[in-house]
Amino acid sequence: MRILIKLLKKWGDIVANSKTRWVTIFIWILLIGIFSFIWPQVNDRETSDTQLLPDDTMSVEASKISNKEFSNDAGTPLLLVWHRNEGLRDSDYEMIQTLYKDLDAAPVDKQTFIPPFQDVPVAAMAGSASEDGAALITPVFFNGDASTEELQAALEQLEMKITEQFGSEVLENDIEDASLHVRFSGPVGIQTDAVALFSNADITLLIATVLIVFILLILLYRSPILAIIPLIAVGIAYGIISPLLGFLADKGWIVVDGQAISIMTVLLFGAGTDYCLFLISRYRDELRQEKDKHAALKRAISGTGGAIMMSSMTTVLGLLSLGLAYYASYDRFAIPFSLSIFIMGIAALTLLPAILAILGRFAFIPFIPRPEEMIQEMEKKKGKEMRRPKPSHRFGKKIGAFVTEKPWAIIIVSMILLGALAAFVPKMQFTYALLDSFPEDMASREGYTIIEDHYPPGEIAPVSIIVDTNGEEVSLKEELEEHPYVEVVADPVEGSVTKDIQEWQVTLSIDPYSTEAVESIPELQSIATNALSDTGVSNAEDFVWLGGETATLYDTDQVTSRDQALIIPVLLLIIAILLVVFLRSIVAMVYLLATVIISYASALGLGWIVLHHIFGVAEIQGLIPLYSFVFLVALGIDYNIFLVSSLWSKRKIMPLKQAITESVGETGSVISSAGLILAGTFSVLAVLPLQVLVHFGTIMAIGIMIDTFIVRPLLVPAITTVLGRYAFWPGKLWKLRDDESYKTKSDSKE
Repeated sequence: MRILIKLLKKWGDIVANSKTRWVTIFIWILLIGIFSFIWPQVNDRETSDTQLLPDDTMSVEASKISNKEFSNDAGTPLLLVWHRNEGLRDSDYEMIQTLYKDLDAAPVDKQTFIPPFQDVPVAAMAGSASEDGAALITPVFFNGDASTEELQAALEQLEMKITEQFGSEVLENDIEDASLHVRFSGPVGIQTDAVALFSNADITLLIATVLIVFILLILLYRSPILAIIPLIAVGIAYGIISPLLGFLADKGWIVVDGQAISIMTVLLFGAGTDYCLFLISRYRDELRQEKDKHAALKRAISGTGGAIMMSSMTTVLGLLSLGLAYYASYDRFAIPFSLSIFIMGIAALTLLPAILAILGRFAFIPFIPRPEEMIQEMEKKKGKEMRRPKPSHRFGKKIGAFVTEKPWAIIIVSMILLGALAAFVPKMQFTYALLDSFPEDMASREGYTIIEDHYPPGEIAPVSIIVDTNGEEVSLKEELEEHPYVEVVADPVEGSVTKDIQEWQVTLSIDPYSTEAVESIPELQSIATNALSDTGVSNAEDFVWLGGETATLYDTDQVTSRDQALIIPVLLLIIAILLVVFLRSIVAMVYLLATVIISYASALGLGWIVLHHIFGVAEIQGLIPLYSFVFLVALGIDYNIFLVSSLWSKRKIMPLKQAITESVGETGSVISSAGLILAGTFSVLAVLPLQVLVHFGTIMAIGIMIDTFIVRPLLVPAITTVLGRYAFWPGKLWKLRDDESYKTKSDSKE
């Protein structure tokens, strides 16, 4: 620790120097120019790959086998979902025939195949409609290798054809209107809609994030220049991060996910501003004691640099733990998030001090911090009394004093409150269906809703059961039809390349995306496995695969559960080791981790109360618990580190209760400000139309507020007070007693 303090003091001397401050800023700007010139921006390398499961999962293998054995080279389907509330008319069918005749004569780009609806009689088409005659599905197939951009261009051409023939109303009118409607759904419609959601939201998210940070900084610090400084630092850091990630993606070392980049932007502005505020707040305090702005900056860097370094390192390693995941949506987050925090941590200790060294006290206009000596000199020159700042940290010190006086009461009340909120966690309902995240008025979701409302539930996503019969005769139809959730079992698909491969299409009688349907996958697999075993085939489970959306959801649940079981203990272990190294206290490590975990559980419970009971959300995305855990633990521990680093330092020169009071007072305002800003930035995710991000942002904002206003100022200091000097065991501070002298020369130097 002493070595770190010495290094930070030397670094403070370098950064505060009149020459190196300009050099530092120049180097950052130069790097942005060089990197942006030679490497692409990260947004230009976003993937359209929606395959998130490992290649060896059952549903992925089933899809590969089906494509290989039963491929008709038709391509990837776009489903045109036609709908009229009162029932489709003959004129509607005739216009659909005309559209398909046009598509046959003049195909849109990347179109590979269309069924010959132009040659099908109207009566036959009506027979293919839903039982109530209100809906009809007609596919258009596209090249499976086409990019999302190419598919989007093709759909625009298709929209033009439909508009010319039907008018734009069929695409735009509210689905409840009595007129004819058509919606694009199916794999192509869902893929293009998903990409469009993020491409349209990136700029909105960036603007909203910058605005919320700027407004909160103005309200909290009442200085327009000070509000801009963190944004400049974060913006310059992003200028480095974006091409670095673009380079990694260009080399194929990472896969850039649009969702990951959206959240990364929020994380960067939220956590980055926090790191800036830790240093700025300390700098302001030092300017009230020190006349020389450069000396004040040096002391601010040495005083907060260790906490900033430790906080960023903890967050970086914590987020890197996502790289252990099998599920791609987790794995794709690890490098972008970790790299962004790493670069931001460097910026907070290099770029930000350089900016502050240039601006000095001017950064805090109109409330310029000055020591009493400077105020008196200005009073002599002006001949009038000047306004003096109010004593700093008054409210925080009152809280600190209250905590040390009644620690048990605070611990009991806090644990009852947090425990009651955490009790709602087992009641949470989850879903992994992508369409559940789409806005209800999104075209592909509206198309799915029409199919769901007018066709048997399972028809939207049948289950594919593939069996390698090993030359044996296997019959599954009767056995499968006995299952309570099975509606129809089609005859085995003919024409496999390998004669031993057979495929059955199973239509469920319930919603194929429901929890009941997903949980039935092992039962259907068992039926097929037993039937194959009865023919004498050993290891029959190795020759049975289930595919389709329901099987994919089942595999997603299994894989993400495995990821959670691995990543959560690894993350806790990483943070535990870092805390022990930084604090030299096993006891402190244990109770700091415990407070973060109970904070996470209560945030999840309160988040469910808000989303489910207030906003009517039936299910939240199953990915959210692990995302929330990693982020809340990694970011929440930052505030504890900032608090206890101050407490540990003050404990060397004053009794424990006084050290707690002073530390809570010193860090209270800056941590509260940082927490409000971080919670505000995550709440910005609510502006996005993708529900998974809305749910994630809500839970994150709640968790950060709990951490900021309950755990950090109340629970952690109260536990430290109760534990007394045992809180520092087995470090050197454990040996200090409150009846000893704390203001010795050696202690002051340390």
